[in-house]
Amino acid sequence: MNFDEAKSKIAQLTKELNYHNDRYYNQDDPEISDYEYDAMLRDLENLEAEYPELIAPDSPTQKVGGSKGEKFSSVVHTVPMESLHDSFSADEIRDFDRRVREVVAEPEYVVEPKFDGLSVSCEYKNGVFVRGSTRGDGVTGEDVTDNLMTIKSLPKRLKNAPAFLEVRGEVYMSVATFEKLVAEQENNGEKPFKNPRNAAAGSLRQKDSKITAKRNLDIFVFNIQAMEGYAVTTHVQSLDYLTELGFPTAFYHSYTDIDDVLDEIDRIDKSRGELPCDIDGAVVKLNNLADRELLGSTAKYPRWAEAYKYPPEEKETELLDIEINVGRTGAITPVGIFKPVLLAGTTVSRATLHNEDFIRELGVSIGDTVKIRKAGEIIPEVLSVVKHTEGADPYTLPEYCPSCGSRLVKEEGEAAIRCTNTECPAQLLRHLIHFVSRDAMDIDGLGPSSLEQLMNAGLITTFTDLYQLKAEDVAKLDRMGDKSADNLIRAIDNSKHAEINRLVYALGIRHIGEKAAKLLCEHFLSIDKLFDASVEEIAAIDGFGEIMAQSVYDYFHLEGTAHLIAQLKELGVEMKPLEKKEKTGGFIGKTFVLTGTLPTMSRKEASLLIEQNGGKTSSSVSKKTDFVLAGEDAGSKLTKAQSLGVTIISEAELLEMIQQNNK
Repeated sequence: MNFDEAKSKIAQLTKELNYHNDRYYNQDDPEISDYEYDAMLRDLENLEAEYPELIAPDSPTQKVGGSKGEKFSSVVHTVPMESLHDSFSADEIRDFDRRVREVVAEPEYVVEPKFDGLSVSCEYKNGVFVRGSTRGDGVTGEDVTDNLMTIKSLPKRLKNAPAFLEVRGEVYMSVATFEKLVAEQENNGEKPFKNPRNAAAGSLRQKDSKITAKRNLDIFVFNIQAMEGYAVTTHVQSLDYLTELGFPTAFYHSYTDIDDVLDEIDRIDKSRGELPCDIDGAVVKLNNLADRELLGSTAKYPRWAEAYKYPPEEKETELLDIEINVGRTGAITPVGIFKPVLLAGTTVSRATLHNEDFIRELGVSIGDTVKIRKAGEIIPEVLSVVKHTEGADPYTLPEYCPSCGSRLVKEEGEAAIRCTNTECPAQLLRHLIHFVSRDAMDIDGLGPSSLEQLMNAGLITTFTDLYQLKAEDVAKLDRMGDKSADNLIRAIDNSKHAEINRLVYALGIRHIGEKAAKLLCEHFLSIDKLFDASVEEIAAIDGFGEIMAQSVYDYFHLEGTAHLIAQLKELGVEMKPLEKKEKTGGFIGKTFVLTGTLPTMSRKEASLLIEQNGGKTSSSVSKKTDFVLAGEDAGSKLTKAQSLGVTIISEAELLEMIQQNNK
């Protein structure tokens, strides 16, 4: 590769890696696996090693991946929170050892598991936890003290503590908690987190600490960043001291022979399935703190430590059967049943086959040998068909719903096929879970297990049954009792006073999320006006398109909808109109569409800023759009805006407009 080719490739890799850094660190919503990201980063490192004159200050090799968001106040770290350099082979670990021995004659290494979570700093004064922050860009992070206070395993007071102590740890979500959360999100029709790391990061960076508290996060502490009033000389001493103070620390062992280090890395790999949380590698650190000072750090990494990253484990197994599941919206999901196989430490026997198109693309037949892996080391997924069963016909999805027998429908432009019967028993539990959820009718104490109990006891078969429950009937259920039953009935009664947009969202109308429900109710004000609205009137709402409008129209013209609403009214559900709030700010009457990756804000944060200044945000570009706020990698929305002559602005221009408006 010549100089010009290397320059072009470096620019491309830098752009892609910065985009994926933002998705991973700032949006908690990665698009590629850690392994794919690491491979790209390694390619960039190799090219920059060959052409050092092409290393740019903003290169992903020169900085920690995240940034300080706008959601929380800033914290400048007294000790930089560095990242670690990654190795992927035994030879690379030996190279690390060789570099260390050029400076330190007889090094001793500590080997620990590498947790896949969110790195944080926690500060204590005279034994009292006073502040916690995220890593951010390594120099400046976000103040998440209130959210860290909700983590039960993090000590809030230390006995016999030094005058000041700053520790570094990794906030994580256990496998069991993650699986439960994903199941709840899927039942509610929400987009589930991709892996425990993103679930932990998304949970810790909530503005409302009550949400964080419900996510049952945990923490491991693995380093002393700064300390006054006590001294240690080795990393092992510091870990022992942290354990003595009451911090949760991981297992660790020290070695002087690099072969023993490699054996320990392999042992940790084999034990991954026995751990309560997800790990993606092992960390090798120099034990002696004075020796660390001799080695120092690069712009991004300490030279005295190295991370060994484990590749995603893949296995071949036999597809024994395909089970059909019916989701809350009626979507049919085929699930593969496999010959059990040990994968990343746990036995796997089931994995989603996504949809009809995925099955057709792979040509899946029952009896095939398939290759599977765990996405994010947790969720099993099918990668490919290794060997087709001789003479077997490719699997086709059924024509009728396995739960209620209704004909299944595939709408144009959709990958999923659906059961459109609103009274389908398989959809009932998921509908109820969504109906009572926090952003819908917000009925506290009615989780999936409670709803399932009520259904099994024959006490509820539809939304209206919730409002006819009697405390004495509920008290007879397992783990209930009189007090719990009274609390539940009180919570149900309180939900009757919810505003109309919550009810509309709770009804689970296809294509209508929380924001769309609010726009709909701000426009039509009452449930009766929604029954009278035409498709054209609904589509005229800013932020609505033909598909959403048709979905709303169809729902309010179903035979059962009028009966359901009439029953809810009769049972005291108020369906309160939304209070019209006078908008203020310079963006009144202006509609914005956001696209691409913004330099310092997430799109959600930018949308909130626009709305706070009186503007509206929409998901699609049309002639009614006033501005398109475009970041890096803006796609078809930018192209459409250019063709329609819509004004395109950057994040900096948006902030300047707000500043001018405020003046």
